[in-house]
Amino acid sequence: MAIKKEARQQEYYSDLDLAFLAHPVTGKLTKKTNRNAVRQSVKSLILTDFYERPFRPNLGCNVRAMLFEQFTPVTKQKLENAVREVIYNFEPRAEVIEVIAEQRDDLNLLTLSVAFYVINDPEPVILDVLLERVR
Repeated sequence: MAIKKEARQQEYYSDLDLAFLAHPVTGKLTKKTNRNAVRQSVKSLILTDFYERPFRPNLGCNVRAMLFEQFTPVTKQKLENAVREVIYNFEPRAEVIEVIAEQRDDLNLLTLSVAFYVINDPEPVILDVLLERVR
């Protein structure tokens, strides 16, 4: 009687590196895998505004528009909810644990800390995004 080994299938995620750097040896574009690929995708979603991507007008969370509002507890809650919603709707590989928005008066910027799990990865990923006004 043969004993069957239960093969555990590991998910493998890969995306192109958005820096578009060439590999030093092969000259091909580098790629990001697993946790780094999902981290890059979440950051890209957070920084995307509505109507910014062709044929996908509802993709994004419009964070830049909130930078010019007074930072009140209501604005903080709207910002955190927008980040949770965009990750829930457009990134199925990530499960949000917590989103924290903080105002940094000394540097005139906002700090977004997003903690999430990558599907099939037991360790949480923490992404810090600094948002500052350009104009």
